[in-house]
Formats: sequence, structure tokens, C-alpha cells
Amino acid sequence: MTATGGAFAGLISADDIPLDTPRVPAREAAERELSKPMYHENDPNLLERGLDRFWEWVGELFDAASGATPGGLIGLLAIVLVALALAAALWWRLGTPQRTPTTADSLFTDGPRTAAEHRAAAARHAAAGRWNQALQERMRAVVRSLEERTLLDPRPGRTADEAAAEAGRSLPAHADELRAAARAFDDVTYGGRTADEPAYRRVEELDTALERTRPTLDTASSGAAE
Repeated sequence: MTATGGAFAGLISADDIPLDTPRVPAREAAERELSKPMYHENDPNLLERGLDRFWEWVGELFDAASGATPGGLIGLLAIVLVALALAAALWWRLGTPQRTPTTADSLFTDGPRTAAEHRAAAARHAAAGRWNQALQERMRAVVRSLEERTLLDPRPGRTADEAAAEAGRSLPAHADELRAAARAFDDVTYGGRTADEPAYRRVEELDTALERTRPTLDTASSGAAE
């Protein structure tokens, strides 16, 4: 080594040697630093990120639709306006969809069945200890039997209370029992009550008694005239 080289080497101390940190450890150190909570306090939460992604998807879908539509964005808006106009015209022409008119407290909720069929259904429920259903079917048998005997005019949507009141005019001796049976039917069907065997037997006995009772002719004729 020459004298000049030695002098130059003496000018560089150990503290002046430049540091060369490898790239991978440096990146890992930066990631560890940035993962600290203090850098993420204002980040959007999961819901906000989901909404952002959704609106990005909507925007991309809208852009794709406008690009595929003749006339671009203006053409897409025209198609949307035409569709809305058609929907409004159909709504105005057809009106609001109507539900089938039924009474919420209607005694009969299924298709027409005979009194004998209702009695058979009541007997099956009673044999299985399903007193709610047994009472309901027996009350329906009472009313259907009165309709079959022309003591009541068949009328869709009739309630148990209405049937009892109308039947009580032609069968005044059983008016109280009819009202009690209708009340028991409503309590079980709409009031959340639970029937028991004695309650069912009372309606069953009423049904049997009505089968043997002749109506009062003057009130029966006036009720049929109505």
C-alpha cells in the first residue's frame, strides 16, 4: 500500500461505513410497524367496507350497462324511463292487487263439507285428544246441519256469533247454548284459549239436541225470508 492509500484509509473511520439493510427484512419491519393499531384507528369498519364494495359493484354494473346500450348513458336512462312508464300504466289500468274477500272470523276456512263430514272429523280429533280441533269441527257441524235443514241460509264468511244469533231466532230454546258454543269456538280459534273434553262434549250435546228439535215455524220463516 502506498503512503497516499494509507492516508486515505485512515480518513474513513468505522462509524462512516454505510449500512446496507436487505430488502426483505426491511419490508417486514415496515409491515410490522404499519400493523400497529395506532395507524388504523380511522379505518372503515367491516360494514363500511362491504357497502363500499357494493356501490363499486353497482357502479361497474351501471357502466357496463350504459356501454352496452345504444346511445350510452342517455340510452340507458331512456330505457329506464320507458320501463317506469309502462309499470305506471299497468298499475293504473289494473289497480292495486286485491285479496280474495274473506272475513277474518269466518267459521268455515276450507272447502264446503257436509255436517256428517265435520262430525266425523270432530270424532277423529276427539279420539286423539285434540280438543281444540274437535270443538271447532263440531261447531262447524252444528252450523252446516242448520244450513242443510234450511234453518240458516248458506252464506260465505259467516262468523260463529252470527250463526248463533240467526239460529237462536228459529230455535229459541237453544239460543243460550248456541251463543255459548259460538263463544267457545271464538275463544279457541282467535282468543288463544285451550279447550278440554267437557267443553267439546257441551258442543257435541248441543249438536245432538238440535237434530231432535223442531224449529219455531214463524221465526224460521221470517229468518228464511231475510
